[in-house]
Amino acid sequence: MDNDELISVLPIHYSNSLSPNVHIHQFPLLSRPLQTPPAAAVSGKRIRARIKPITRRLEIHVPVDPRPEVWNGERSKELGAARQEDDREKNQDVGKMKQMEGEEPRLIEVRMRSELIPQEGAYMLGVVRNGQLHMQPISETHQFRPTLTYLDIMSRKSRRSRGDAGSDEDSDDGPPPDPDEPPPVQTASKKEKKSLEVKEVQVSARRAADDKGNLQGGLSAVRREMLLAIRAEEDEVWQDLDFCDGETAEGHEVFEAVFSRNEEHLECKSDITAFLKGIKGL
Repeated sequence: MDNDELISVLPIHYSNSLSPNVHIHQFPLLSRPLQTPPAAAVSGKRIRARIKPITRRLEIHVPVDPRPEVWNGERSKELGAARQEDDREKNQDVGKMKQMEGEEPRLIEVRMRSELIPQEGAYMLGVVRNGQLHMQPISETHQFRPTLTYLDIMSRKSRRSRGDAGSDEDSDDGPPPDPDEPPPVQTASKKEKKSLEVKEVQVSARRAADDKGNLQGGLSAVRREMLLAIRAEEDEVWQDLDFCDGETAEGHEVFEAVFSRNEEHLECKSDITAFLKGIKGL
């Protein structure tokens, strides 16, 4: 740190011309640039995007590389049929992916779905250009991961084909237990039941109410809200978006809008002491 000398001082240009449309999109599992594979681009396929504005969910559909050396065409038919059934169960709009009559469904794209990451405090996008630091406020941060829920459909079909769908090991026992509910009573085995003394017990049950008069029992409030949020998201209609990467004319236009053209000089009216006191936890 002693040898870390100050090289230059950069003037800051702040602008919110793009607010609130500046997002950070993270792709932790992406191993190549977010671009259409050349072999897919030759056939006219392009990256597509869509959004659910109320639940703030984004999806990016990237075409797969159809070359035989990197893609199994026969396997894509099985995966495509599973995804089609998964979309139908989740009430997803797949209007653009309809097959022609008699054509088998295929998995021809990788869907990357976003997860909104909560932001604590203010985040800024900074770009240095011509000795100046241009800053734009960031409104949302999303992390994208591939959606593989169609594999659950294939697993379910595989269990059914083996004839063990009703077995205790593979059968679907429904949603996981609610942590707010008391654990279920463990039933005794048949041998233990024979040795137990039988008694007649009379009980009465009623639904309790909290301080606000809301009835308790069944699903907890938190679990009920989670299920309602999932259902609301599935029922919301997707809206198509135009995907423009950094090499398109639209991408260059938005990138240029990041830089402020305002040459007005701002005067700082606070000192370093007031700034440090305003930082929580410092």
